[in-house]
Amino acid sequence: MPDWFFKGDFVVSPVDYRLLLLSLLLSFSCGQVLAWVYMATHSGLSYSRSFVNSLIMMPVLVSLVLMVLSNNIVTAFGLMAVLAIVRFRNVLRDTLDTTFVLAAIVLGMACGAQRYATAALGCAFVSGIILYLHASAFGVRKRYDVIVNIQWERSLGELGDLVRLLGRHSQRSHCASQRIHENRPGADLSYRLLLRDPNRSELMLSELRGFPGVTRVTSIVAEDESEV
Repeated sequence: MPDWFFKGDFVVSPVDYRLLLLSLLLSFSCGQVLAWVYMATHSGLSYSRSFVNSLIMMPVLVSLVLMVLSNNIVTAFGLMAVLAIVRFRNVLRDTLDTTFVLAAIVLGMACGAQRYATAALGCAFVSGIILYLHASAFGVRKRYDVIVNIQWERSLGELGDLVRLLGRHSQRSHCASQRIHENRPGADLSYRLLLRDPNRSELMLSELRGFPGVTRVTSIVAEDESEV
C-alpha cells in the first residue's frame, strides 16, 4: 500500500498500525467473550440478537474512539460536538444488561489505551464472575414450591383438619390469601407450601380434592422470587 495512505494521519506522534490492529482485534475478542457469556447466562423473555451483536461491536468502537482521540484535544472536542447531535436511546429490560454494556465500554477503553494485559485479565475476571453468579444461582430466594388455591365450603373454625393435612406434606405453609364468602360459609384460600417431597405433590392434591368441605383445588408451581 502506498506511503501516502499511512502518512495521511496528521498527528503529533506517528501511528503504530501494528498496535492499532492489536487493539482492535483484542477489543473484538473481549466483546466476543462477553457475548458468549451473555448468551450462556441469559434468562427471561428479553433476549435480543441485536443486543448480543452490540456487545461485540461496542468494545471495538470505544477502542477506536480512544485511539482517534489520543493526544489530540481538538479532535476530542469535535467528537463531543458530534455526539451531542446524535442521541442514543434504548431501554434495557434487564438490569444485568447494563452490566454487560458497562463491561463492553470499559474493556474497549482498556484496549484503546493499549493496556492489553488489563483488558485480557479484566475480561476473564468479569466473565468468570458472571458465570459463577449464574451457575450458583446467587441471589435466588425460592421459599415455596407450590401455590395451592382451595375453595373451602365449611366454616373457618374447622380449618384445623385442613391445615394438618397440608402439614403432613409440607415443611412450611403460609396462608397468603383468604377471601370469605358473603352468602354462604367458607372462603377461597390460597396457601404457599414448601413441600417435603415435591415429587408427591399429586398425592397431596388428590387428598385435598377428596377432603370434606373442599369443592375445588388448583395449584401453581411457585417460581423463583423476582423483583417487581
